[in-house]
Amino acid sequence: MRFLLDASLPRSATVLLHQMGHDAADVRDVIAAYGRHSQRAPITRDLDFADIRNYPPADYAGIVVLRHPQNATATQVVKLLEAFGRREDWLAQLSGRLAIVEVGRVRFRPV
Repeated sequence: MRFLLDASLPRSATVLLHQMGHDAADVRDVIAAYGRHSQRAPITRDLDFADIRNYPPADYAGIVVLRHPQNATATQVVKLLEAFGRREDWLAQLSGRLAIVEVGRVRFRPV
């Protein structure tokens, strides 16, 4: 069987399915591969993408991780993204870097 595992599942679930003989892919890996191939910067709330050991920013057109409480409304998330997207100075720094976007500030890695 072929499976696509959602980001809400642990990575070990993909490993388990492989061990059982199934074709399983983790949606985070699919997004990362597509981002690299298409030269697009993934935008996510998934903190896995903030781990530069697994997702080296230099391999991407940038990676944007939005930091909001889990119970943030769609409106709050969109406002945060809008604030980031309107800042040309922040966008100019994104290529090959990780941007951790919070209300009122952005942290870039590597520095």
